[in-house]
Amino acid sequence: MKVVIPIPERRVHEIKGPKQVHAILKELGLVSESVIVIWGENLLTPDVTVPDEAEIEVRPAISGG
Repeated sequence: MKVVIPIPERRVHEIKGPKQVHAILKELGLVSESVIVIWGENLLTPDVTVPDEAEIEVRPAISGG
């Protein structure tokens, strides 16, 4: 699968799937509480399995007040 991380600089990773979101993030060294994972128009939870042919995007979860 293709994993796109657009911030702070665009990076693209190829990861063998299918794989659950939490395993993808662990492989990339990311903490699931600090990012959101997007597939098409869907936000994915850590337990979702992503197929090998998918392209997902990982963005930082930012909150403000």
